[in-house]
Amino acid sequence: MRPSDPGAGLGGAFHDFLNAARRSRTLVVQPRMGFGDPARMRAGLIATKGAAATTVGTLTLDSFTRVGDFTAVERALREGRCLNGYPIVNFGTTTTKAMLDGVCGTDFPLQVRHGSPLPGRIFDALIDAGIDATEGGPISYCLPYSRTPVRKSVEAWREACRKLASLRDRGVEPHLESFGGCMLGQLCPPSLLIAITVLEGLFFRQHGIHSISLSYAQQTSPEQDEEAVLALHEIAAELMPTTAWHVVIYAYMGLYPSTAPGALGLVADAARLAVRTGATRLIVKTAAEAERIPSIAENVTALEVADAAARGTDRRSAAPASTGIKAEARALIDAVLDLNDDIGKALVRAFAQGYLDVPYCLHPDNAGRTRSVISDRGRLEWSRTGSLPIDHLTPTHQAEQLTSAGLLFALSYVKSRYDDAHSAHVRPRESHFTSSTPTSSTPTSSTPRVRPE
Repeated sequence: MRPSDPGAGLGGAFHDFLNAARRSRTLVVQPRMGFGDPARMRAGLIATKGAAATTVGTLTLDSFTRVGDFTAVERALREGRCLNGYPIVNFGTTTTKAMLDGVCGTDFPLQVRHGSPLPGRIFDALIDAGIDATEGGPISYCLPYSRTPVRKSVEAWREACRKLASLRDRGVEPHLESFGGCMLGQLCPPSLLIAITVLEGLFFRQHGIHSISLSYAQQTSPEQDEEAVLALHEIAAELMPTTAWHVVIYAYMGLYPSTAPGALGLVADAARLAVRTGATRLIVKTAAEAERIPSIAENVTALEVADAAARGTDRRSAAPASTGIKAEARALIDAVLDLNDDIGKALVRAFAQGYLDVPYCLHPDNAGRTRSVISDRGRLEWSRTGSLPIDHLTPTHQAEQLTSAGLLFALSYVKSRYDDAHSAHVRPRESHFTSSTPTSSTPTSSTPRVRPE
């Protein structure tokens, strides 16, 4: 059943729909779906809308559009080559509006997902097409996917926010989601994920966006994830008391299980995490993630599996025992905010000084002095904190030099656990990590990456 709101349609469709879902405690599930053919994209949206779940639609853009290579998009379209997403800029307003006509509206809103550190033309295209929701951020769509300087990304996102915020002058409440809780998809301790998504949310708010979602990607430990998401709720309530916001959970963004039962089991657990922690929305992944871009039918199956798991789960009645995640996250956020009243300038300085430093990230503006480890309890912990302002709050797990085998083992941890749990021949690998797992040297070609949104 879809949430209803008497005011739906008077503001932004996405904003109103998610606000109603948050109030009714309905979990909204959403695919990561994008196709280069308008007819197939329309069919995907219709199937998403018709799924046995409360859903919103997605236009995930192609990789050429993400990097601003519109000439390559035009060439691919002219030659009839398939694109790995929807080329919203090259298709233009008429094509996109026709594709969405009769499908998207107040009962089935749409979000554009892209992956660009320089999103100006993407924002122009989605606004011209009448779309009021998108996502990303000056950090979360810069460090993982590009070598664009952080300063340049901040400037581009500042202008993009102002463009989107101008919809408020037309009576539309635009929505912007931070991708900050998904940095590199894996091996990033929760406190840094929380800090980056909250800082991006505050950046959006400073530049005129009043409706925001804050993200968190499912990691290696359900107990740690619950503590982290509840901490994210508390910090957002403290720092954004006058902003409309909700939390969105992502099914695990790293190396995905290769068995269908393992993959869908991981999606179901992500839905349970979302419900237990009071999140409003879940971005699903499919049983095909380990191999290829999923089909429409595979996306619908994942949506329905997630919805069924959510309906069988109760919200957590008591907070888990604290291990200091909230204190770490607040220390990081406060240290950055103290650098400058302009949050964009503060973010630039924070990376220059190492106050924000993403483990295993090779972006030139990232200090590269932090490291993480999966402990013997399956939790993501710091093995080296570099210049992060949290030394007084967290012990580090001293470790030997990282080997290629050690990194591969860490990257495969979740995949192996879920695939093995659904194998009749292999026992689940629950405790292969110890605090002495190698983690301290910088990898070269094996840096954990995720496919752009």
